[in-house]
Amino acid sequence: MLRVGLTGGIGSGKSAVAERLAALGAVVLDGDKAARAVVEPGTPGLARIAETFGPEVLRADGSLDRAKLAGIVFSDEVALEKLNAITHPLIHAYLQAAEDAAVKAAGPDTIVVHDIPLLAEGQRSADFELVIVVDVPPEVQVSRLAGRGLSEDQARARMAAQATREQRLAVADIVIDNSGTRGDLDRRVAEAWGDLVSRVKSPPV
Repeated sequence: MLRVGLTGGIGSGKSAVAERLAALGAVVLDGDKAARAVVEPGTPGLARIAETFGPEVLRADGSLDRAKLAGIVFSDEVALEKLNAITHPLIHAYLQAAEDAAVKAAGPDTIVVHDIPLLAEGQRSADFELVIVVDVPPEVQVSRLAGRGLSEDQARARMAAQATREQRLAVADIVIDNSGTRGDLDRRVAEAWGDLVSRVKSPPV
């Protein structure tokens, strides 16, 4: 098995890379999906969040009001650290169980890609045999986020809340430039996949 971390800044196209890797044969585990699963109604994670931040972060149906919680933690580092202390261990356990199941089903040559938006922020690079970073210039990020309806100020604020481009590149073993066309991205992902396959077939001694 080869454990790969995949990350990239907001608007980089990381999800597009994850989809292409899955189509090529990787088992892709989505950190965002795991983050949602561990705070579903009835989970210990949601109970701890409500206990920590108050019942106002719950909707009338008992589900998490993500917008309200984001409003609390977005500009408060202490609150964000409290939230991360609750969710990160739960997300890790969820993904580990999913990885174990995937390897059991697919065999020892499985390439497992963990799609983790905040890999660099969480200093998670050591958890993987290699890290792929999807990279675009900041101005491309701003342009793409504008296409999602965000103002330039909103886009830059969200970018500022993440690791810098330099911090992400510092943990990269493979960099996939996604500032070109879809065809360019297809070729670059195919090249990266060839590298991953060669590594899992011929692991380092």
